[in-house]
Amino acid sequence: MSEIRQNKATKQWVIFAPARNKRPRDFQQFHNGSKDLPAFDPACPFCPGNEHLLSAIAMELPNQAQNHWQTRVILNKFPALTSEGNTHRSVQGPYVAMSGYGRHEVIIESPSHNRDIAQMSTIEVGGIIETYHKRYVDLMKVHQSMMTLIFRNHGARAGTSLIHPHSQIIVTGVVPHQIRWREDEAQRYFDEWGHCVYCDILAFELQDRRRVVGENSSFLAFVPFAAEVPFEIWIMPKQHQASFGHLLDGEKSDLALILHQSLARLASKLHDPDYNYIINTAARYRAGEPQLHWYLQIRPRLTTPAGFEVGSGININPSIPEENAEFLNAASTGNP
Repeated sequence: MSEIRQNKATKQWVIFAPARNKRPRDFQQFHNGSKDLPAFDPACPFCPGNEHLLSAIAMELPNQAQNHWQTRVILNKFPALTSEGNTHRSVQGPYVAMSGYGRHEVIIESPSHNRDIAQMSTIEVGGIIETYHKRYVDLMKVHQSMMTLIFRNHGARAGTSLIHPHSQIIVTGVVPHQIRWREDEAQRYFDEWGHCVYCDILAFELQDRRRVVGENSSFLAFVPFAAEVPFEIWIMPKQHQASFGHLLDGEKSDLALILHQSLARLASKLHDPDYNYIINTAARYRAGEPQLHWYLQIRPRLTTPAGFEVGSGININPSIPEENAEFLNAASTGNP
């Protein structure tokens, strides 16, 4: 039978319809991924030696062991937003507009063209997390920056245009409605119950454990109770933190470890599916408030929204979160 579940943090409903013939193995994808790619591509602008193809380099994290860069941050050559202009609104009849103020950066995650996060070492992933955090903190110091979104697109269905492993950062001068709505729902919950909805979710998942797929001293990884897509994973800090900028140095290695484990498990069990991941964090002026809690959300691209989802805003998930978690956990024991 189908079931409708509510996301406690957002009040969004999700329909779970296992009768639509989607067992965990039905989501396995079969493609070459990065296995047949060369370590260096002379036509790739992100590969070392092709710096003449890049825009300005904003930052490099050195690799002390190999005497070259480990991660590199560049300005996006085709940015969605730029730092020219401002956040002043203009009125055109009944309409409001503003210039495309912001910033759009690319984080090149490795010098190797064919070394994706799932194939990296935890130390290498730690360098990516360090780069994320440094850029986040620096960009949020800019006066007109209202929100900084860090995200990663993996695979063509997720929007990747270049194969070389990379993430992106976009800074905006406004807070998008979806983020403001999520913050407002957390505020309403806090006003009613006096504590953070995400902390309550975290406490229950720690106790229930049916959807947990990874854990260490600082983070819990789990398939959410009302997962909107098959094999969705949330990685949430156990310590209450509203902003990704509050991540402590000692927690960075734990985040790198659990992110690496989660992506490696998806790659192993589902044959390297396309996915997006996003760091959901507080907007600038709400970064210290007690009702907000940042988390990293992984959304595999295993299904395509159809007419009902587009028209109603309600996702239909043809798999069950508890079965997804059980299937992913089998990887650690070697079970099929």
